[in-house]
Amino acid sequence: MKKYLIFVMSNLCIIPARGGSKRIPRKNIKSFLGKPIIAYSIEAALMSNLFDEVMVSTDDKEIASIAVKYGAKVPFLRSKENSDDFATTFDVIKESLDNYNRQGKFFEHVCCLYPCAPFVTSNSLKNALLKLNDESQAVIPIVRFSFPVQRAFKIRGTYLKYIYPEFEKSRSQDLEVTYHDAGQYYFFKPQAILNQKTLMPTNTTFIELDEFHVQDIDTEMDWKLAELKYQLSQNEIS
Repeated sequence: MKKYLIFVMSNLCIIPARGGSKRIPRKNIKSFLGKPIIAYSIEAALMSNLFDEVMVSTDDKEIASIAVKYGAKVPFLRSKENSDDFATTFDVIKESLDNYNRQGKFFEHVCCLYPCAPFVTSNSLKNALLKLNDESQAVIPIVRFSFPVQRAFKIRGTYLKYIYPEFEKSRSQDLEVTYHDAGQYYFFKPQAILNQKTLMPTNTTFIELDEFHVQDIDTEMDWKLAELKYQLSQNEIS
C-alpha cells in the first residue's frame, strides 16, 4: 500500500466536464468563437493565480487531452457512476476531493467552475475568494430575475393561474427583488459542503452579476446568444 505525506494546500479549482452531454453533443469542448468552450474556464482559473491546482474532472479521454493542452491537470478520470445523467455536481466534487485526500492532499478552499462559463473572469474569482472570510462558508454568483417571480403563472389544463394570487394586484416596483444562480461557479470551504451535503451551506454569500454577463447554454440558440453577448462584452472592454 502506498503511503503519502499530508499536504494542506490553499486552493483547488475543479472543472466538471463529462463527455455525455445530451442537449448539445460534445458541449464541453464545442468551439466557442474559435476555441473549445472549456478553455475559457481553464484560462480564467489559471490567470487568477489563486489555485495550487486547476483540474478537470472528466470520464472522456478527448476532453482530458484538450484540458491538458490548455493548462489544466487531469490526475484521474471520473468514475462511471458519476458520469451519467443522474450524477450531481456535489457527487463529482466529493469524488474529486476523496481522490485527493487518498493522496494526502487537502485544500482550504475549493472552486467548482463550470466548463461552459465563458463569461467568468479571473477578477470575479478573486473577488469571490475575498468573500470567503471567517463567517462565510461559500460564495455563489447570482443574477437578478428580469421579471418579478411573484407574478408568475402556472398552467392548469388550458387556463392560466397565478402561482401567488395574493400578488395579482401588486405593483411590480413594490415586490421583493429575487435572484437566481448565474450557473458559473461555486467557491466554498470544502468541509462545510461535505458536512452539510450541499453546495449552498448555511452561511452562503454572493457576488451579483448583471444580465449582460450571464447566459445559460442549454440549446443551440443559447449558444448563439452567448457568443453574441461575449463579443459585445469584449467590444465594451476594448
